[in-house]
Amino acid sequence: MRLLFDQNISYKIVRKLSDIYPDAKQVRELGIEDFTDKEIWQFAKRENYIIVTFDADFYHFSLVWNHPPKIIWIRSIQQTTIVIESLLRHHLKDINLFNIDSSLSCLELIGK
Repeated sequence: MRLLFDQNISYKIVRKLSDIYPDAKQVRELGIEDFTDKEIWQFAKRENYIIVTFDADFYHFSLVWNHPPKIIWIRSIQQTTIVIESLLRHHLKDINLFNIDSSLSCLELIGK
């Protein structure tokens, strides 16, 4: 499963989660950190990524354009790398099920 972390999530998350998400990338790694949200959306669609974001814009894109790409929308007051890592580890099973369910376009993960 290919996760793409947007620019608001630290590039350090990729290394921290490499044991369970070995194909994850952050936009900075791919040289697309200055892309608009729409350009990131198009890149993720073309390259078969699931976008991981705090940004509601991607959720709105999914309502208008459906999927792919799919969106994992992290909704948390504390948006630290530690909190994000914990959420993605804790919800690994949910994320795997979300990935294979072709009827779903957005998975909301709610943290503290």
